[in-house]
Amino acid sequence: MGAVGAGIGIGYVLGPSTPSDLASGVAPGSSSGGSGDGNPFSGSDYNNPFSGSGADNPFSGSGGSGSLGGDSTPGTSTNGGGSSDVSSIAAEVDPALVDINVIFDGDVSGAGTGIVLNSDGEVLTNNHVVEGATSISVTDIGNGKTYGATVVGYDSSDDVAVIQLTDASGLQAAHIGNPSNVAVGDAVVAIGNAGGTGGTPTATGGSITALNQAITASDEVSGGSESLSGLIETDADIQPGDSGGSLVNSSGQVIGMDTAASEGYSLSSQADQGYAIPIDKALSVASQIEAGDGSSTVHVGPTAYLGVLVSTSNSSASAYPGGYYSPFGAQNGTSNSDGALVSAVVSGGPASEIGLTQGDVITSLGGHSVTSASDLTALIQQYQPGDSVQVGWTDTSGEAHTATATLGSGPAQ
Repeated sequence: MGAVGAGIGIGYVLGPSTPSDLASGVAPGSSSGGSGDGNPFSGSDYNNPFSGSGADNPFSGSGGSGSLGGDSTPGTSTNGGGSSDVSSIAAEVDPALVDINVIFDGDVSGAGTGIVLNSDGEVLTNNHVVEGATSISVTDIGNGKTYGATVVGYDSSDDVAVIQLTDASGLQAAHIGNPSNVAVGDAVVAIGNAGGTGGTPTATGGSITALNQAITASDEVSGGSESLSGLIETDADIQPGDSGGSLVNSSGQVIGMDTAASEGYSLSSQADQGYAIPIDKALSVASQIEAGDGSSTVHVGPTAYLGVLVSTSNSSASAYPGGYYSPFGAQNGTSNSDGALVSAVVSGGPASEIGLTQGDVITSLGGHSVTSASDLTALIQQYQPGDSVQVGWTDTSGEAHTATATLGSGPAQ
């Protein structure tokens, strides 16, 4: 996750970390990651979600069609929908999903889900599934092949990212629906890599319980938080690892991207509710990324890297397994009110080269004041690897310093 507490959850922890290891953004032990470039939405492979009407529109007709019940096992029914409904819908949707597996600094791994946007391997997922990972591999459910991947871009404020699979072709793209016609009571199926187990995705049925919902995700380690709005709420049992997966209607067309909570994060919601980002909102961000149109929230291309770990004032670098370092000096914690507290510095990295050391407090970046870790995250997103930027900090004796750092290339935020 980009800023402190960004996103509302993580994928699924596969590595040696414990729940207490999970920090804001994607601390090790949180889910997935990646990097990349490529041309998303190219050609006719990308299914225009909003063209036409009638039979081509998955939401034609009235809502309130009941629910497709189920626990986290495909084919199980509890709420009035036949088990065969969930299974048959999942069978249609699965080939356009991918399992995302990531590594954080070589020691901790995680998993999530992605939605295939075109045959050349453009994939939509949550930002919290890709941020912070040092490497990523993706298995396409449709053909069973595993690919490397890179990040095209991401929006940490909306928890959306686009990744590009390496040398992919002939993939099955998702069938996209129009969420503007979704109604409370409509039957849905949530599909994803629940539990990070890989293989055939898990499908669970339910119904839409509310629209246009706003939630706050609180990071129990850093104390940071972030709000997401405009979400689809469902009683389908969305689980860790489902993040980035498909919420589909009874026609198997994607109306939302699953966004799951997990250990280390608490949501301002009932425990039995899941949430999805409306697919039109997610695709709008994806289109901005594809166009190379960066902004204060949308980062396009490789992530700039400062090479420090920033933690809360009462925690230390050892709290984050695998020696993972935030590329922004902001990802894994907050700081005191005067800036972003540095708890570790990557040897030979940009911060080390200009003299930053553990215990220093970063107070400015590029002439802009830094009062928190999230400030630093937002500022660093606006730069690219190779950019030169002035960093201001106060050392442990209280002396102020400024120096110009040349930013490196790091993991996704």
